[in-house]
Amino acid sequence: MNLYVILKRTFDTEEKISISNGEISHDSAEYIINPYDEYAIEEAITLRDAHGGEVTVVTVGTEESEKELRTALAMGADKAVLIDTEELDSTDQYTTSAVLAEFFKDKEYDLILGGNVAIDNGSGQVGPRLAELLGIPQVTTITKIEINGTDVFIERDVEGDVEKIETSLPLLVTAQQGLNEPRYPSLPGIMKAKKKPLETLEIDDLDIDEEDVEAKTKTVEVFMPPKKEAGKILSGELNDQVKELVSLLRSEAKVI
Repeated sequence: MNLYVILKRTFDTEEKISISNGEISHDSAEYIINPYDEYAIEEAITLRDAHGGEVTVVTVGTEESEKELRTALAMGADKAVLIDTEELDSTDQYTTSAVLAEFFKDKEYDLILGGNVAIDNGSGQVGPRLAELLGIPQVTTITKIEINGTDVFIERDVEGDVEKIETSLPLLVTAQQGLNEPRYPSLPGIMKAKKKPLETLEIDDLDIDEEDVEAKTKTVEVFMPPKKEAGKILSGELNDQVKELVSLLRSEAKVI
């Protein structure tokens, strides 16, 4: 079985970040594998161990992404591919999905896995866009997957409930929290990862014109949310509290 995982390098939201010139400062940010993509990597490795085949992780980005690709290899993936887009002036979800579609155009794949959403931009667009461009079925936010031949049985999260789906390979799925528990890279895995193949491709290698994958969106501004002010605690008789609350909602919050 040929399993591919589309991976994104994201900044760690649990670490302190700073904003400089309307952008997240790369010097102050710590970068990791997008956590939802870790579920996809783990599931791909589990399916490979059960059905045979190999797992290839693919990312679209700059050479800094090699660190995250090596981490995926240390987790147990077999191969990694970096599609370097440093020469592009700007990228967005359209760019990423278009570049990936060109990469997969001549590949044999059974299952493509990705994270449900990236924790930096939070759009959840790349997986569905890629499936549409490849003309294959897609199922998002999956929490369980079983494969029997070319038949696939899936459970997916639908806002607190579960939807059960039957479909077939080839297929693209995006992983939701609860699908599995991603493993940590072991020391032997880290040592083996150094010898596993990591291929780097340029945009020219994919025979893509830069104009064809030019970003369709533009980030106008990036800013930190305002600090929350201390709340007010009302006291006194209940009727007096209600009157004061209504007055505050009208005069200060201006919501009524």
